[in-house]
Amino acid sequence: MESLSFQYPLWFVAFCLLLGLIYAVILYYNDKTFQDQPNWLKWLMGFLRFGLVSFLSMLLLSPLIKSFTQKVTKPIIVVAQDNSESMAIALKKDSTQFKADINTMLDGLKEQYELKTYSFGNDVREGLDFGYKDKVSNISEVLNEVNDLYADQNLGAVILATDGIYNEGSNPIYAGAKLNAPIYTIAVGDTTPRKDLVLKKVYHNKIAYLGDRFSLQVDVSAQNCVGSNTTLNIFKIDGGGQSKLQSVPLNVNSNDFFKTQEIILDANSAGVQRYRLTVNKVNGEVSTINNSKDIFIEVLDARQKILILANSPHPDVAALKSIIDNNKNYQLSVEYAEQQKSPVIGYDFVILHQLPNAKYPINNILKTIKDRKIPRWFIVGTQSTLSSVNQQQSILKMSGNGNNTDDVQGTIETRFNLFKMDEKVGNELQKFPPLLAQFGEYSASADARVLLYQRIGKVNTQKPLLAFGEEQGSKVAVLAAEGLWKWKMVDYLKHQNYDIFNEIFGKTITYLSVKEDKRKFRVNLAQNIFKENESINFDAELYNESYELINEPDVSLTITNPDRKDFTYTFNKTANAYTLDAGLFPVGSYTYKATTNSAGKQLTANGQFSVRPIQLEKFDLTANHGILHILGEKYGGQVLYQNKIGDIAGLIQNKPDIKPTVYSTLQTKSVINLKWIFFVLLALLSVEWFLRRFFGGY
Repeated sequence: MESLSFQYPLWFVAFCLLLGLIYAVILYYNDKTFQDQPNWLKWLMGFLRFGLVSFLSMLLLSPLIKSFTQKVTKPIIVVAQDNSESMAIALKKDSTQFKADINTMLDGLKEQYELKTYSFGNDVREGLDFGYKDKVSNISEVLNEVNDLYADQNLGAVILATDGIYNEGSNPIYAGAKLNAPIYTIAVGDTTPRKDLVLKKVYHNKIAYLGDRFSLQVDVSAQNCVGSNTTLNIFKIDGGGQSKLQSVPLNVNSNDFFKTQEIILDANSAGVQRYRLTVNKVNGEVSTINNSKDIFIEVLDARQKILILANSPHPDVAALKSIIDNNKNYQLSVEYAEQQKSPVIGYDFVILHQLPNAKYPINNILKTIKDRKIPRWFIVGTQSTLSSVNQQQSILKMSGNGNNTDDVQGTIETRFNLFKMDEKVGNELQKFPPLLAQFGEYSASADARVLLYQRIGKVNTQKPLLAFGEEQGSKVAVLAAEGLWKWKMVDYLKHQNYDIFNEIFGKTITYLSVKEDKRKFRVNLAQNIFKENESINFDAELYNESYELINEPDVSLTITNPDRKDFTYTFNKTANAYTLDAGLFPVGSYTYKATTNSAGKQLTANGQFSVRPIQLEKFDLTANHGILHILGEKYGGQVLYQNKIGDIAGLIQNKPDIKPTVYSTLQTKSVINLKWIFFVLLALLSVEWFLRRFFGGY
């Protein structure tokens, strides 16, 4: 509906008409040009001039056209269907009838309401899926999704079809808290506790080290199985076969039984190892699907062996030991020069604390370290002989003696780029107590990278305190002071943690001990153990002779499953590397081999990964309708069972507050912006001009 209005009083229109009339009369009343023409001609031209001037005058009054529109939107009804495996167990043979009842309900709602359907489990997706193959149940996610999508729309109601079992995400009662619509839940499954023995959870580390022993914490529960006896079995799965490792008898002595059993296993094979834990079935048990669980543990044989070789016992050694011991990738040995027994040849990284010195020159050890290109870190103290340290490295040259010392703090070199340091380290170091350095001159080589400079008193000097470099292909670092243990103690005193201390020296150890990867062809996986609903994604890098990334050659990948069947893929090229999404794989252990040709040579990269099952849906098979009742009460809805699905449409239709919403829109625009106005004015002016021209007015 449209209406015309003016921004001036309406009677101003009379002035516009009067102006047009006066203009036409003055122009044509006494005009003798057309005296020989018929009278109607002057009247017609006068009317045209009257219309033109009046119309133009009225446009000066800024007339507006107001249009008023209305739009009616139906209430939105969201129907969400649980598509997890536990639903299939709950429905059993009723799944076909359940699907038919849901579709009948939708037919009864679609005319009056706008329907939005979703399935949820591993994730939330549009449309109803009655396959019941998702490995997890996440009810809170779908409620949050509905809240995010429809909170500001005319949401009438939410219909949730589920058994109430959730094993991922937060408690549904606290999800979607801002929903302003009733939730009607269709309760599926049986809430009656059944005779059931469940292997609930296995707690274990994801990584173990070859030759170590590791622990499993196994939780076993049982309902209504009092007086039964069972056995907890542990198997190792290797290819298509399995071998029993241990058996532990269990006596179920109550109807609500729970027991945590510890199992100790040996990590005697490297790689991803698969273990299966089972509990034997008891008489009368309804389901055995939750009586077993598979776990995967990656056994590494690449633990870095680190040696701290010290002049004598010192608090610095204990401080460094605490960092190294907290990293499971390291195996630490601490020895002293006087009693050193282990051959240094067996270590990947050596820390030399106040060595070499006059008493312990350790020339043979240092020669072995150099010959084997073992990364090393010299920590220089008052017992160190500076000339001997200078002979063993060229990163930091020092002159002085242990009789005179300086108290030195550390200042960060902001241009240091071997590894990143947290910005707060620089500020905090100024508050830390000084270390003890020999008085003298200190200078770094041109190739050295200095992380810390010495601060003496309030003066920032250019004397290096901690410097890094590389000699003959091995990494070398020098810390020109002792007493770093004081930094650790003060760090805890100020912050109740060791973050600053670990940031500096933890990253120092990591940088020096990590082995540089010189391979020209590399294939990487984000992890070695995947869930069965996770895609296997590979990344590959290829380097030329100058170690520049290239990706001109094609790269192929062959994945071999436990049955020795091969699957071949070709990598996709990115800007300067390669990527591949191999998709989903069944549970099991796999090997892969990638090949490419570069500079006339065939390059290969090998590895392995495992896919573990998601068994969450098997552990709890008793429907949880209590949650559904709480949701119904909290949001003003109701719980209905499978035989009452047909009542939902009537309940929603009888809700007085679930009704269409009318949206009204008022639009205002100036008449002068209408294109047809221009053409009307042009027509009036053109016709008048034509008549005057034709009949001799010009």
